[in-house]
Amino acid sequence: MSNTFSNKFVADEKSFALLQDTMWGPNGIRQAEELASHFTITKDMKILDLGCGMGLSSLYLVQAYDADVFATDLFADPTENYERFRSLGVADKIVPMILDATQPLPFAKHYFDVIFSVGAYNMFGDNEEMLPKLISYVKKGGYIAVAFPGLKYEFGDNVPSEMQPFWEAPDVARCVRGIEWWKNLFSKAEGIEIITIGEMACHDIAWEEYLASIDPSGEGKWDLDMMAAEDGKYFNTIQLIAKVI
Repeated sequence: MSNTFSNKFVADEKSFALLQDTMWGPNGIRQAEELASHFTITKDMKILDLGCGMGLSSLYLVQAYDADVFATDLFADPTENYERFRSLGVADKIVPMILDATQPLPFAKHYFDVIFSVGAYNMFGDNEEMLPKLISYVKKGGYIAVAFPGLKYEFGDNVPSEMQPFWEAPDVARCVRGIEWWKNLFSKAEGIEIITIGEMACHDIAWEEYLASIDPSGEGKWDLDMMAAEDGKYFNTIQLIAKVI
């Protein structure tokens, strides 16, 4: 897996400053590049980017492939994202939107070539209803490609003592699961072929770059404390790519 785009992005002073200001989690540029390397994206494909945050994954899809992207998130301000995209000269390729993926989507069926999601799918897709719904918005031959935080193995009722304080937070136990759990969930959906599912190679460096950007006295302290407690023993980043057939 090539890190060419990500390495250049991080090495560029202006791009690195943007990255420092916009990461809501592990480096979305790196995750997007690795995720996209498993299938073919071509110029002007229509891509729905679910849970884009402040737009790093959408920015990658436009700069690397010249795709047309709908940059959607439930919590990010679309006006702020638009101004950011405009300042970078890509606003004509990206439509920033507020979107709740759990609600009916405001798009035509079979409209998208790709549904793409970095760092968010586990928050809303941990159920048997979400994937079939998303499949209906993708053309035959298109892809659903997602990457999100996961576990090297299921904790079950045996949550390690150092992780117990973090597992008490809302939704963590529900959303952070292992590869086999996700493979079983995706296997229940009709109309797709799983292309790949596994751990992302960029997990360590994507987390390192994010943690280095956090102000220890700010909102990210929880992540700093959690990753210090985890110490490389339990977490991975899962990527899952399925083709619509």
